[in-house]
Amino acid sequence: MDIIFNISVLFLSGLLFARIFGKFKFPDVTGYLIGGIIIGPCVLGLLSKEAVDSMDAISQLALSFIAFSVGSEMNFESIKEMGTKILIVTFFEAMGALIFVTLTMLLFFKTDVAFAITIGSIASATAPAATLMVIKQYNAKGGLVDVLIPVVALDDAICIMAFGVCSSIAITIMSGSDLNFVNMIFEPVKEIFLALIVGFVAGIIFILLSKRLKNDTETLTFTLAMIFIVTTVTDKWGLSSLLTLMMSGIVISNMGSVDRRYQELISTITPPIFIAFFVLSGADLNLGGLKAAGLIGFAYVIARVLGKFFGAMASTKLTGFSKEVQNNLGLTLIPQAGVAIGLSLIAEKIIPEPHGSMIRTIILAGTICYELIGPIVAKFALKKAGCIEEDI
Repeated sequence: MDIIFNISVLFLSGLLFARIFGKFKFPDVTGYLIGGIIIGPCVLGLLSKEAVDSMDAISQLALSFIAFSVGSEMNFESIKEMGTKILIVTFFEAMGALIFVTLTMLLFFKTDVAFAITIGSIASATAPAATLMVIKQYNAKGGLVDVLIPVVALDDAICIMAFGVCSSIAITIMSGSDLNFVNMIFEPVKEIFLALIVGFVAGIIFILLSKRLKNDTETLTFTLAMIFIVTTVTDKWGLSSLLTLMMSGIVISNMGSVDRRYQELISTITPPIFIAFFVLSGADLNLGGLKAAGLIGFAYVIARVLGKFFGAMASTKLTGFSKEVQNNLGLTLIPQAGVAIGLSLIAEKIIPEPHGSMIRTIILAGTICYELIGPIVAKFALKKAGCIEEDI
């Protein structure tokens, strides 16, 4: 019964701290993370380290929903309407963060290549929620908003694929295998290809069987069963559940004539799971490790921001967007939360100590920084680009 009580603690503390920090105009995720830190073993100890570890299934469940949702939101018709310019900008801003962070780790801190490329790939992720909240709050409109919205919609998909490649390469390096072309390229590509194939097949099966479902209850139950089965299969086969479920979501949303009702039904049950996930992530933050991370953590935060900024600036200039977009898009891409936290959890499991826990600590600490300053900087950028008329 203890685990049931602990889950209730996650829910209530998440609601409480989100409400408290909401008074200061911070996004809910900031409240969830800080609430987790406060109730976790490093501060109040309402949740022990053992209790946090015992609820690992919640994190795995949340990751599965995040990946499936990212794929389901990728509508090819919408992407086609956006044009190749948006794809170029998204790729450049994501890779900018990956390259800046990776080089910073290698050149300034002399870290292992496996550590550098893994944390670099996670750096490419952006959390759209905080920025979109600012857009909605101030009714922002204009060229920057028109570019920003599709970019953040595609960003996490690129991050998940980049993490799949980089983490596979990292595992190959740490296994002690010879660093030849086959080990460095073929093996990771093979794993990614298999994950995409499994995801494609699962998506097709969903499309075929969903036509026999009679009501919302059956649709929701079947969707959950599919997500859980895919997660289990990929775990057994050593494949990326994130890539697999993202592929399933893409197939379902773009092939056949599946009623999008399944997305609405899933969204009704995921909020409490995500609250528990973020609070649990905060509780799992090692404050002692945060002190140890110190300078390298600070460097990660700065390098990622610079990578996003210059990647966005270069790509928008290359594709012919206005000066307002060129100078301000990168500033709106600072927030980082859900996908990055999830990937850090996976990294902690596949990267040996002390690097695995260091990656997770850096990402969690960085998330708090980004979610605190991100909305403020995004508001400034939108105002500077002329998308917000209100004086601030």
